[in-house]
Amino acid sequence: MRILISNDDGVTAPGLAALYAALADYTECVVIAPDQDKSGASSSLTLDRPLHPHTLANGFISVNGTPTDCVHLGLNGLLEREADMVVSGINLGANLGDDVLYSGTVAAALEGRFLARPSFAFSLVSRQVDNLPTAAYFARKLVEAHADLELPPRTVLNVNIPNLPLEHIRGIQLTRLGHRARAAAPVKVVDPRGRSGYWIAAAGDAEDGGPGTDFHAVMQGYVSITPLQLDRTFNDAFRSLDGWLEGLHP
Repeated sequence: MRILISNDDGVTAPGLAALYAALADYTECVVIAPDQDKSGASSSLTLDRPLHPHTLANGFISVNGTPTDCVHLGLNGLLEREADMVVSGINLGANLGDDVLYSGTVAAALEGRFLARPSFAFSLVSRQVDNLPTAAYFARKLVEAHADLELPPRTVLNVNIPNLPLEHIRGIQLTRLGHRARAAAPVKVVDPRGRSGYWIAAAGDAEDGGPGTDFHAVMQGYVSITPLQLDRTFNDAFRSLDGWLEGLHP
């Protein structure tokens, strides 16, 4: 088996190195990652300029694009032999609830949906690296166990690991996505020449974070695993929409 590893923190990120180290002696791994931090890039593709892969001294491939660019290239001709699985991370920072809409880490895994095996997105619920070994341990364990999974096609597993030493992890829980409250307003700044700009503010706190959610699991010391699908069709809305459209017929 061959694993394609990517991330959104960039090709020199410590979480990427930790993920590669955790998997490299398990099976063949190839790393294709953005040349800089692309957090929040979601599933964007670069369409306004060419992409230029560059192999670094450690063998990792750096690309001047997004996480989705990296995996898209890896699955569509950049590699002589296609990967069998995509594993993304280890992100420094949570990808919980609504975060998955914006996350480049999750997006990289979603781009692997065309493969027969599930894709994984791994995130450590911290910006600090102290407990990266904990996240790397669970990444290895879950990827090793993937062969026993029976999941529908195009399924991605979004995994969030609490910022705790391994011995303090209470277990693993299957969860649904929670939801965040609305984010704070962008922060206005003025540069020395008087030009206004805005920093996107931090994400909102958990608004739907009760038992069963990914938020609740990690807060209680459990690794959270949430299965994700690409199909976002809201089937329950069809009945009300049918009635609404009836009144619009000519």
